[in-house]
Amino acid sequence: MAKRFQRFGEPTQDSTSEINISPLIDVVFILLIFFIVTTVFVEETGIEVNKPRAASQQDLDKNSILFGVTPSGGVFYGGREIGVSGVRGIVTQLLRQEEKPVIIQADQDTPTETTVRVLDEAKLAGAEAVYVSTVSD
Repeated sequence: MAKRFQRFGEPTQDSTSEINISPLIDVVFILLIFFIVTTVFVEETGIEVNKPRAASQQDLDKNSILFGVTPSGGVFYGGREIGVSGVRGIVTQLLRQEEKPVIIQADQDTPTETTVRVLDEAKLAGAEAVYVSTVSD
């Protein structure tokens, strides 16, 4: 009986081939965690406004505090009406976590007085950067 020599890389009769996918699953989970952690969660105002036009518009950071002001004078945050008096408490609470700009999304038909009152409340709460959102020309 002649002894057969096995070449390098040639499978033996009793070996089975299988693919180990454990490292692949680990990489997928690490990527998933990375994307979840780095995602910026933006709190929308919850209302639709027609923003006024401005030629000097600039883009701002998405990580900001957004307030919506309706033409009837309603002030919204996170989909619920808070009124002008609720702005200061929300801004104070959110600025404790980290410094963020405050953006007021006022409708073009909103009375200036209401927009200014929201701006004042945000400033009195300690916000250093307060902006009014506009549409580019």
